[in-house]
Amino acid sequence: MKQKLPMETPVYLFLGFLESGKTKFIQETLEDPRFSSGEKTLLLVMEEGEEEYETIKFAMPESVDLVVIEDKEQLTEEYLTNLQMQCGAERVVVEYNGMWLLEDFFKAMPEGWMINQMMTFFDAQTVLGYNANMRQLVFDKIENTQLVVFNRYAESMDKMELHKLVRGISRRCDIVYERVDGKADFDNIEDPLPFDVNAPIIQIEDKDYAFFYRDLTENLEEYVGKTVKFRGIVATDKRLSPQDIVVGRHVMTCCVDDIQYCGVACELPKELGLKTRDWISVTAKIEFKKHRIYKGKGPVLVAEKVIICEPPEEQVAVFY
Repeated sequence: MKQKLPMETPVYLFLGFLESGKTKFIQETLEDPRFSSGEKTLLLVMEEGEEEYETIKFAMPESVDLVVIEDKEQLTEEYLTNLQMQCGAERVVVEYNGMWLLEDFFKAMPEGWMINQMMTFFDAQTVLGYNANMRQLVFDKIENTQLVVFNRYAESMDKMELHKLVRGISRRCDIVYERVDGKADFDNIEDPLPFDVNAPIIQIEDKDYAFFYRDLTENLEEYVGKTVKFRGIVATDKRLSPQDIVVGRHVMTCCVDDIQYCGVACELPKELGLKTRDWISVTAKIEFKKHRIYKGKGPVLVAEKVIICEPPEEQVAVFY
C-alpha cells in the first residue's frame, strides 16, 4: 500500500568507484543498532561489485528495502518517489555508481529528500590512476563530500600525494587513511594558502586565483574587511550602474569542459568606461553586503585602485 511521503527524508549518500569499500561500510552501518532504531529504510544500490549485502545481518532487516538500479535512465523523480511510497521509507541510503555524475542523482531527487551525509571511498592503491584518466569523475565525488576515506592504505604510499589530490578539490572535507589492518589515521596535514591572508594587502598571483576564489567562497568571514590585489578580466552588465562590474578569472577545476568564469562583484571608485573582457589590476577592500549580482548579499570588492593591464600568459586559472 502506498503511503504519504514525509515532509523531509534524510539521504545518506556513499560515493566511490567499484571495490572502493562502499558496500562493506554500508553493511557495517546497517548492522549497527545505533543507526537502526526501527526507521523504514530504502537502500538504493546502483553498483554491484564482488561483495554482496547480507541483509540478514542488518540490525533490523525487516525495516530495510533493498532496490538495485542498474540503468541510469531509471533515475527520475517519479521512479524514486514511487519507490519511497511503496515501501514507506523514512530515510534513504544510496550506494552510488562511481561512473555516474552526481548531477544525475541530484536532478532526480524527489522534493523533500535532503542530503544528510555524504561520504566518498577510494582504494588508495588505484585512485591516482583513476585521477589521471578520469579526473572529472574523481572531482565529482570529492567536490561536495564531507569525508574522503582512502581504503587499503599502506605505509609505503605517499600520503601527501593523496592529501593533495583531495585538497586540490576541497578544503572542507575530512580525510581518513584506513590501513589494511583496519586501523585508521585522520589527516592532520596543514595546508598553508599560497598567499598571506593577514598581509596589509593580500597579493594574489595569477597562478593562485583559483585557490583564492574557492577560499573566499568557503571562508568569506576570513576576508571581510581585508584588502586584496589581483589581476582579472572584467564582465559588465547593462542592468548595472557604470561603476558596478564583475571581475574574476576563467577557472578550470578538473577538465577543459568545465571551465567557467568565477568572478566577484566590484564597485569602482568612479566610472572608468570598462568593457567586458578588459583586463585590470584591482586593489580593493572586501565587504559582505547586498549587490544586484547576487540577488542578495555576497562578497563585494570596494575598489581603491584600478589599472587597465595586459592579460597574463596563462589566462585560465587552474587548481594545481
